[in-house]
Amino acid sequence: MTDENTQSDMEKMFGGFAPKFVSLTDDALFGDVWEREGLSPRDRSLATIAGLIAAGNIDQLNWHIPYGIQNGLTETEIKETITHLAFYAGWPKAVSAMNVAKSIFNNQS
Repeated sequence: MTDENTQSDMEKMFGGFAPKFVSLTDDALFGDVWEREGLSPRDRSLATIAGLIAAGNIDQLNWHIPYGIQNGLTETEIKETITHLAFYAGWPKAVSAMNVAKSIFNNQS
């Protein structure tokens, strides 16, 4: 077990409860898929945010929007992505996503 300062977000949330889930997230998803050549972390974040919105997995945006910002996405790019997806993924999903984005960006100020 690692100390809390070096634990991943998944370890903090589910470490003792679902260690295999943590391992798959940390090792396979973020340790392999996110590290592959071919897409930059910025582009992977944009694709992930778009995919989450399209699938209606809005809660995950609370983690992925800040991660996208860390990976180089701008506030404008994120808002434009949400606006664009309103016409392809559905207006209610875009409204929900925009609420998450607004909350995140308002809390950064």
